[in-house]
Amino acid sequence: MKTLSESRCFGGTQGVYSHASEVTGTQMTFGLYMPPHPTGAVLWYLSGLTCTHENAMTKAGMQALAAEAGLAVVFPDTSPRGDAVADDDAFDLGQGAGFYVDATKGPWAQHFKMESYITEDLPETVFAAFDLDPERQAVTGHSMGGHGALTLAMKHQGRYRSVSAFAPICNPSVSDWGRPQLTAYTGTTEPHDATLLLEDRGLDAPLMIDTGLSDQFWDKLGTEAFLAALVRTRTPAEIGLRDGYDHSYFFVSSFAAAHVAFHAEHLA
Repeated sequence: MKTLSESRCFGGTQGVYSHASEVTGTQMTFGLYMPPHPTGAVLWYLSGLTCTHENAMTKAGMQALAAEAGLAVVFPDTSPRGDAVADDDAFDLGQGAGFYVDATKGPWAQHFKMESYITEDLPETVFAAFDLDPERQAVTGHSMGGHGALTLAMKHQGRYRSVSAFAPICNPSVSDWGRPQLTAYTGTTEPHDATLLLEDRGLDAPLMIDTGLSDQFWDKLGTEAFLAALVRTRTPAEIGLRDGYDHSYFFVSSFAAAHVAFHAEHLA
């Protein structure tokens, strides 16, 4: 692992690091905030379409909150990158749009292994390099990253003590943000659809979701379908439908404190 930068931040350290990923076959970059008095607990923040490790690191306002709670926060990239990595002209496919799945089809299969990267490769790197507790992990994310947080928590039961999401894509089988991309990557959508996974597997971790009622991408998120699935499966959850808020990082930063507090409670 190589240190790209480390900056003092709210008494802790905001670092940016790179490492050679075995599963993607590329160099990957991630941010990690280490609080001044770490408890060992880790919160993974999965970002949305077009983002790198940097977007949430600089815009979500997590560091001050994490410093107070003693949580380390990891900000992974959203896909493999590089001249040799497959890409597409569309912003929602290819580099910057890994959808947190392991691709098995076409040019994507060689490098786009983001489920394995987030659940295996990156944690191995982080826990080897930093004094953190693999028994106390939580996951959150925004938009495509919210899709990742929900689906990875349901696919990897028992890994995360809590899961939350900001405006998640949660019914991608019937969305332009999911159906074309997941089909291109894996040939199917159903195994990566949070609404269908909830019906099939349930969720074994406490859940919080916030979505803005003025979200300009509401029709792509599948919020209503997921809420209906929560009711059908009698799954407890804290749901915030926020009047006037859109899909931006202004929305994310407005409710970040509630999400960090939620995870801190369950990681204690």
